[in-house]
Amino acid sequence: MVVRTVDLRSDTVTRPTEAMRNAMANAEVDDDVLGYDPTAQRLEAEMARITGKEAGLFVPSGTMGNLISVLTHCQIRGSEIILGDYSHIHIYENGGISTLGGVHPRTVKNNEDGTMDLDLIEAAIRDPSFEICYPTTRLICLENSQAHSGGRCLSAEYTDKVGELAKKYGLKLHIDGARIFNASVALGVPVHRLVQAADSVSVCLSKGLGAPVGSVIVGSKSFIARAKILRKTLGGGMRQIGVLCAAAFTALQENLVKLEGDHRKAKILAAELNKIKGLKVDVATVETNIVYCDILKGSRISEAELVKTLEQYGLLILPEGPLRVRFVLHHQISESDVHYAVSCIQRALAGVAEENGDK
Repeated sequence: MVVRTVDLRSDTVTRPTEAMRNAMANAEVDDDVLGYDPTAQRLEAEMARITGKEAGLFVPSGTMGNLISVLTHCQIRGSEIILGDYSHIHIYENGGISTLGGVHPRTVKNNEDGTMDLDLIEAAIRDPSFEICYPTTRLICLENSQAHSGGRCLSAEYTDKVGELAKKYGLKLHIDGARIFNASVALGVPVHRLVQAADSVSVCLSKGLGAPVGSVIVGSKSFIARAKILRKTLGGGMRQIGVLCAAAFTALQENLVKLEGDHRKAKILAAELNKIKGLKVDVATVETNIVYCDILKGSRISEAELVKTLEQYGLLILPEGPLRVRFVLHHQISESDVHYAVSCIQRALAGVAEENGDK
């Protein structure tokens, strides 16, 4: 019988705090589709201020935020965007830019640190003199932090260089900033500096910050005006969304300061996992709240089997590919939970060794 649950599947699994629930219950609201919800306006203005942009727009999800941003920049079907082959937009968002927007993705290899080589980005930009054959490059997309690289952070200097490249060719730059606050805390650089070169950013509030719902797109006033129309087209125009925005605003106030602790606990977890026989973690690459752990072949257990076994102890994690699992820390995971997770994994692997007669 499971007496304790430690959920490390994602930082999206957090529950609303009591302060968030109170804020939702007492939120001042109006019809946001008509443009009158005061709590939504307050949140959007605050996010624009934090990111150094002119305006913001609340959307139901990060996937919709990225989709709206791409389609707003690429209003002509047959446009092409350059993005990482391990980026969230390319892998985990149902191909929405293509199926709904007619936008073609051109991928560039993501390095282990989440970056893409500048020369490869430049080489991927289409020659406009061959537009009769090629789609037209209109946008470059970055992701910070880069989830599939283990929460690695892109520096402001790197992003600036990509921004300069975009301007050189008359392109726009969008940043999927689902965990941009994690990157900001880890690098010790304000969010507005990290996204200074970007024309638009999608910032998720329901990951590390722990809000129950929502993301905010930021950009110029003209960009947000066009994005708001697309939000309605895609079914994202909602009415009294101040109820949701109130929780998100509270998350900004009470959970932003907890991200550093999440990163510290992730590093503790990584170091302890790396001590367990049969597992390997590149501890030096753990920069934020995501830990990737490789299962060595001699362990005689697959990632799916390990995940299933750990469920029996109340430890929830996700498989991340052949012989690899993922752990994600958030503010509702304590240091005690981290040590419990390590003990569960030790027991699980010890049980496998015993079954196989290993000493």
